[in-house]
Amino acid sequence: MQDSSNITLTIAFTDPDLDDEELEAQAQTLLAQLKDLDEVETVDRVRDPNPPEGNKAIGGILVGLLTAEVSVVNFKKLCGFLGDRLGNKPIELEVEANGKKLKVKASSQAELKAAIEAAQKFLEG
Repeated sequence: MQDSSNITLTIAFTDPDLDDEELEAQAQTLLAQLKDLDEVETVDRVRDPNPPEGNKAIGGILVGLLTAEVSVVNFKKLCGFLGDRLGNKPIELEVEANGKKLKVKASSQAELKAAIEAAQKFLEG
C-alpha cells in the first residue's frame, strides 16, 4: 500500500424486507459498535444533500447509511470486524482511497468476504 492517507468506507444497509425504521436501527447499532473501536478514526451518519422539504423526522440523514474513516494499517482489522457483524445482512460497501472508489454489494457471508477481499486488492493495486 503506497499511501498513508485514510480510507473512507460507506456502508449502506439494503435489505428490501426491512422498512426505513429497521434499516435505521441496524445503522445505529453498527454506528455505536464502530465508535467503540480504537481502529476507527471517525464514524458518522451520511447527511442527505437534498433532504425532502419539511423532513424533520430523521434530521437530514440518509436512512441506513453510515461512513467510517480508518487508516490503511487498520483497514484489515475493520474488515474482519464488519465480516463478523454484517455477514448475513444485505449491504453495499463503498471504499474510497487515493482518489479512487470501489463499490461492492453483498448479501451473504461468502459475498461479504469476497467483497472485502476485492476492496483489499483494490487498495493494494
